[in-house]
Amino acid sequence: MRRAGSPLPLAGLLVALAAAGACDSGREAAAPPPPAARPDVVLITVDTLRWDAVGFAGNSRVRTPTLDRLAVAGRVFTDAHAHNVVTLPSHVNILTGLYPFQHGVRDNAGFVLGEEVPTLATLLSAAGYATGAFVAAYPLDRRYGLARGFDLYDDRFRRGTDPAAFVIAERRGDEVVANALGWWRSAAGRPRFLWLHLYDPHAAYEPPEPFASEYRDHPYLGEVAATDAFLTPLLAPHLDGAEPPALVLFTSDHGEALGAHGELTHGLFAYEPTLKVPLVLWGPGVEPGRDGRAARHVDIVPTVLEALALAPPGRLPGHSLLGPPGAGVETYFEALTTALHRGWAPLFGVIRDGVKVVDLPEPELYRLVEDPEERENRYGAEAALARELLARRPATAWPPQRPAASGDEEAARLRSLGYLVGSAPLREAFGPEDDPKRLVGLDRQIHLAIDHYSRGRFAEAARLGAAIARDRPGMADGYTMGALALRQLERHEEAIALLATGRERTGGDESVVRALGLALAETGRAGRAVELLSPLETTGQPETLRALATALADAGEPERARRVLDRALRELPDDPRAIELAGVIALRDGRPEEARRHLERALELNDELATAWNSLGVALYPIEGPRAALGAWQRAVELDPRQFDALFNLGLVAASVGERELARRALEQFLRTAPPERYAPDFARARGLLVEVAG
Repeated sequence: MRRAGSPLPLAGLLVALAAAGACDSGREAAAPPPPAARPDVVLITVDTLRWDAVGFAGNSRVRTPTLDRLAVAGRVFTDAHAHNVVTLPSHVNILTGLYPFQHGVRDNAGFVLGEEVPTLATLLSAAGYATGAFVAAYPLDRRYGLARGFDLYDDRFRRGTDPAAFVIAERRGDEVVANALGWWRSAAGRPRFLWLHLYDPHAAYEPPEPFASEYRDHPYLGEVAATDAFLTPLLAPHLDGAEPPALVLFTSDHGEALGAHGELTHGLFAYEPTLKVPLVLWGPGVEPGRDGRAARHVDIVPTVLEALALAPPGRLPGHSLLGPPGAGVETYFEALTTALHRGWAPLFGVIRDGVKVVDLPEPELYRLVEDPEERENRYGAEAALARELLARRPATAWPPQRPAASGDEEAARLRSLGYLVGSAPLREAFGPEDDPKRLVGLDRQIHLAIDHYSRGRFAEAARLGAAIARDRPGMADGYTMGALALRQLERHEEAIALLATGRERTGGDESVVRALGLALAETGRAGRAVELLSPLETTGQPETLRALATALADAGEPERARRVLDRALRELPDDPRAIELAGVIALRDGRPEEARRHLERALELNDELATAWNSLGVALYPIEGPRAALGAWQRAVELDPRQFDALFNLGLVAASVGERELARRALEQFLRTAPPERYAPDFARARGLLVEVAG
């Protein structure tokens, strides 16, 4: 994972802002009050919440009574914008007060915030605050660098999820709020800074009851209504006066397209449904009302620091929203996901005085007051104004540092949440054929392929993956998705052929090569897999190291496999898949006790790893006997009925200890579902055993 460097020099847009006096966060602060006199600070970010999806924005289709109370009592900024339209960089903007080209985090995958960049957490911790963060989804995992400065960074997600699953359990908002409240009460007696992140409005939209029934025709709004209910135990005591006065900031990282301009979710474009955000400020010294000034995510850190009379860490591009509105405020924004991961044209833009200009091969200009839905592109009529605004885009905005390759689990987690993962060459020139407006249909095809896969429609997913690879041969997505589906269909040679083509046409994309190596190892060609994967050892990507260690173990090189695996575990010490592999290697070496320790540790981290349960059964058999092993194999099959090794083991051992009914069910399921070409030698034995237990 590439670690972003120190903030880049201010240029272009930011220099112009400073000259115009719009950047006032660098002024001398008043002498800071002692810590005990400072108010608590609560920052709430709701992922993927549109600015117009709440009651206080005029939406009559949704009930958000708690947020409406906060808005009535606080200050609502009606023209607030993000700078990114995906989760990680947007939250880094919020917590650092810097633009993405300054802090260096440009997308959800492949970037880590540098340790030298101050954040709101590091600043408030240094000022004596107890600091706690409670985040609800993987894009904010601690691996990306936002945990610094927090006494507690609660990102308890399941680790080691199957990369082929495409379904990652997210933490529901009520669970996250309950954990946050526990910490809040435990930290009483010191000034507290709480960052609470909820993920519920993110796709897929599956609100809990009673919201699922009430919002059957609009599940996204059902998720929003549920989020409001989840926030009530946290916000109601503040609004009711049961908690000491705190400074509360409420916003979202970005919005959701919901089909606007052809975009299904977010990350592709930067139209208002995804770029405009709700922003509410409530607390001591905050004058209630509605405020139409241009407000931005980079204004949040200066606002908090001014409220606490703390000096900023150098000059920041934003300004405090507690002071008077600045003149000519400009909002920089970008959407780089498809550029970084698909090779499409990068999107940049600027908003000033209600004029929004978008820099793409086919550029756009909108007057947002007269045309809030951005239907009339006035670039041709106002090209001079557009060029003036686009000239203020910082020269440092493109190209960014090349993102590090994503690992299999990282890719699976992010793809399951609707985000793109992969890598593409960083180009300087783009034509109309690279404009995402012309490629929105291809984007829909990729979403559809993932949907087919997640629903078990592997043939459709394989067909779409191959079609995507043909349409965009330099993009990794089609090859990796198509191959995953083909492997599920037991069409391994086709998967290998597709990945081999992808390796050539993507210039050796790491995700494609890794998938090819694993496919080869799975089909008995571990030596060839080692040849392919060994040159990637230098990237240091933990999942690549794990793939190489798997191939080495299969190729009969356990000592080198352990060395490579140790490197992977130094990078990600709590990776249960790597720990599970250590257990498998120990099993093959005839060390069941050591294997058991590794496998039980992996299952402590994620008790839904079906393959680890199967291997644990193999380890338990010589240690505790067959009945302990049977329990582990039953758990493996409960979690994944396609664990054919566990089914066979279960039938074989259950028959040996007289568990005839259990053996019969396992053997019948094995014979009915296991692929005959892979398990041909076991089928005859299974049939013979079935005759014995059935008789």
